Amino acid sequence: MKKLIKWIAAVAMTAALTSGLTSCSKSDTDTSSTSGDGGDAKVAVVISTLNNPWFVVLAETARDHAQELGYEATIFDSQNDPATEASHYENIISSGYKAILFNPTDADGSIANVRKAKEAGIPVFCMDREINATDAATSQILSDNYSGCVALGQYFVKQVGDTGTYVELLGLVGDNNTWNRSKGFHSVVDRYPGLKMVAQQSADFDRAKALEVLESILQANPDIDAVFCGNDAMAMGAYQALVSAGKADKVKVFGFDGADDVVKLIAEGKIVATGMQFPKVMAQTAAESADKYIKGEREFPQKTPVAVELVNRDNVEDFGDYGRK
Repeated sequence: MKKLIKWIAAVAMTAALTSGLTSCSKSDTDTSSTSGDGGDAKVAVVISTLNNPWFVVLAETARDHAQELGYEATIFDSQNDPATEASHYENIISSGYKAILFNPTDADGSIANVRKAKEAGIPVFCMDREINATDAATSQILSDNYSGCVALGQYFVKQVGDTGTYVELLGLVGDNNTWNRSKGFHSVVDRYPGLKMVAQQSADFDRAKALEVLESILQANPDIDAVFCGNDAMAMGAYQALVSAGKADKVKVFGFDGADDVVKLIAEGKIVATGMQFPKVMAQTAAESADKYIKGEREFPQKTPVAVELVNRDNVEDFGDYGRK
């Protein structure tokens, strides 16, 4: 009887130990985050600069939509500085983020950051700006900048005529959007020998710099007919320079982005046209793609184009709040 009691006690103790070990093993290894249905999974939104209302809309829409999908989302401002962007990536990789919604500072310089994230198992979804690599980002959601500026170029000729002088304000020289927009515009305008570009200068997509650059250009070229700007922030700076020079009613200004302040000035007849490139659509698409990836999907197009629409005095009432009303 004593032997039987000892045997039963031993079996019971073994069962208890086995149960405890199994419980500890499950607790120690099951550390994965939730996959988009709430919980602690984190998504990073890395933006080239927040010193532009258009990029603020892009960033906040991406963050808000990621939160709606159940993620903790944080915005990182790179301040148009590749070194700051690299520092953000190091922080993100070491902090357990599950995906990055990315607006690059430089088409070439940002590639290394995206590759580091990929090596760490973190998918990157580019928004608005692209990188010059097809094997780094999981997907790139981009405006059709070239076609959008072909339409702007056609409208430019219609409004300015086939003779006259104009200035072009370029964006960041390291950004593909700068050159795609410029090439699309020139693919039309350069067919008219009577249209002379008297100056082409970068203003880094920045409103204050565009003001300074155009003020300087106007000193040497006071009688221009138009200004084509690679984004709406520069269009606002250019318009401000023309107002200061007393030329706002004589020089036609064209922008690109679809920023609310420019759309309002188009309605007032003060700026001629812009290209609406739908930042909310790009941001929402990126957030939804990240959600799908985290949940297990792996097939994504390398580039997803988003059409640009010409906004002018004829259709301006259809647009507002960085998209169609």
